[in-house]
Amino acid sequence: MESFREIGARLSNWNRWGPDDERGTVNHITPEAVVAAARLVRTGRVFDLGIPFASDGPQPGGARINPVHLMRDTGANQDFPGGFHFADDYIFMPLQCASQWDSLAHVFYDGLLYNGYPASEVGPRGAGRLAIDKLGKGITGRGVLLDVARLKGVEWLERGYVITPADLDEAAVRQGVTVGRGDILLIRTGWRRVFTTTGDSRRFMDGEPGIGLQCAEWLYEREVAALCSDNWAIEALPGEPDEKFAVHCVLIRDMGMPLGEILDFEELAEDCAADGVYEFFFSGPPIKFANAVGSPVNPLAVK
Repeated sequence: MESFREIGARLSNWNRWGPDDERGTVNHITPEAVVAAARLVRTGRVFDLGIPFASDGPQPGGARINPVHLMRDTGANQDFPGGFHFADDYIFMPLQCASQWDSLAHVFYDGLLYNGYPASEVGPRGAGRLAIDKLGKGITGRGVLLDVARLKGVEWLERGYVITPADLDEAAVRQGVTVGRGDILLIRTGWRRVFTTTGDSRRFMDGEPGIGLQCAEWLYEREVAALCSDNWAIEALPGEPDEKFAVHCVLIRDMGMPLGEILDFEELAEDCAADGVYEFFFSGPPIKFANAVGSPVNPLAVK
């Protein structure tokens, strides 16, 4: 069996878009692709794919916490001429505690980031290269949902279930949709429902179903621009090899693919199943935090 390093070397996009590239597979989204995606809007129905950024979110504490919301002003004890009052607030939170993008500076190995940049580009002041603001024009284009949980006839796939290329192909055929160059692919595992049904953040974060290493080549061959899922780490955990987050290593560090995690596809999935349309206009721009390695996102699907 190939190691993730061997797979990564074979699927590498380093220098594909030049030695100074910091956008990776988002380069697959051409102006023509965005125009074509805009034509998918036929009914104007908008689907919110983000989860709430709230104190009762899915983070049980530890490496990441749920957002802490602080009010600076509530309007009380204010005395301005004419009766004016205002409220103001703050948020303290990890940038990747709820629906979020992984930037191309988020993961590295063997001392190198995507496109051969040294890992030393990431330091106390953030990422000097590949930061999330480099994707500030947005990840916008044709979105495709592959509903693997519905394909398997379950509310959610089991913890550790490894989604294979055959699963993705079967879902695409069943749904009558293709995945191609410049697409933003959404894979529904149903895992979001584990948290919304049980409220158990520790169960939600203690492993998950997700894609396996074999899917990296499937994504590479189709020139997918970005990948999103309703779990918290895209890949199956516990994973296939002994290495930690091997899929992240290949997709982010070698292929240069941004990953969207902890999204909510439930309303969209129901609508797709009802009308049989699994493609739509997708818009999910990150917030332009300078030098950050991730960003909150509230992505939208429009049909």
